[in-house]
Amino acid sequence: MERVLVTGGAGFIGSHFVKRILSADDVAEVIVLDALTYAGHRENLGEAFLSPKLTFVHGNILDAGLVDTLVKGCSAIVHFAAESHVDRSFFAAGAFVTTNVHGTQTIADAAMRHGVKKFVHVSTDEVYGPLPHGSASETAPLRPTVPYAASKAASDLIALSYFHTYGVPVCVTRSSNNFGPHQHPEKIIPLFSTRLLRGQQLTLHGDGLHVRNWLHVEDNCAGIELVLRDGVPGEIYNLAGGTDLTSKELTARLLKLMGADWDSVVHVPDRRSNDIRYSMCGQKAAGLGYRPVRDFEEGLEQTVDWYRRNPDRWAPLMRNPQAAAVTLSAAMRSEEEAHA
Repeated sequence: MERVLVTGGAGFIGSHFVKRILSADDVAEVIVLDALTYAGHRENLGEAFLSPKLTFVHGNILDAGLVDTLVKGCSAIVHFAAESHVDRSFFAAGAFVTTNVHGTQTIADAAMRHGVKKFVHVSTDEVYGPLPHGSASETAPLRPTVPYAASKAASDLIALSYFHTYGVPVCVTRSSNNFGPHQHPEKIIPLFSTRLLRGQQLTLHGDGLHVRNWLHVEDNCAGIELVLRDGVPGEIYNLAGGTDLTSKELTARLLKLMGADWDSVVHVPDRRSNDIRYSMCGQKAAGLGYRPVRDFEEGLEQTVDWYRRNPDRWAPLMRNPQAAAVTLSAAMRSEEEAHA
């Protein structure tokens, strides 16, 4: 692969992938392009900066000139950069469309001009929308219900259109909910963990019976690398096979790990468009040899322990009102109460 561009490589999933791909013998250079917004931090890359293979560029995927310069000479692109938090998309839908759709088109344009050998676009199971029963294959219709998921579905279609129209060797991966160390505390596992560490209550939406599939970030990154190497251009690969849990079941596990009880939990009105269940089948990725290997319980315990041992990494983020999920949740509740 020689030279690989990773967009969003200082984010949660992107930084785990960068560390993984740096260890590959056939990779001579990894260029990370990251805008370092609230969810992207150089610290996420940590020891990766010790590698002479790593080049870090602070910049935006919407900067077409910069993107063109970086893509030139690259053999592959792995595109993580995106706005990714559902709650935020309710209040900033335009930013999600701009970054996720226009940004993807900017990257794809450069890939087309410079003839990259593989372009992996990283997406989510949320594009399929809620599935009360059954599981979505890669050919299932896209039925997103929130601006975030809709912007990702649109970006998937933009990326794939560059394969069908221009022959850009695009593959799309769609994974379920990722978890692991150094995820931003707006996401439920780090949010609940850090709130319990601070002695605060947890807010559980509705009846807590919404089902999500949980996949360790390292398993997702293994699947993305597999698709990068062996995926067929023009194909979509569901990276499924994690652990299905309701929000209530996940909360119970976190309470147990933190030594807390249900007195720490407050039920609040359900979030708008809170899809009841996501589910994918992943036979196509399995055909490439993909198998998640991380045990959920062990991975969750290690993740919680990371937040317990590293308050210096997440505590400063809670001081930023634009980065705190609790601020958004409070705003949403206030708005819902005003319209009740």
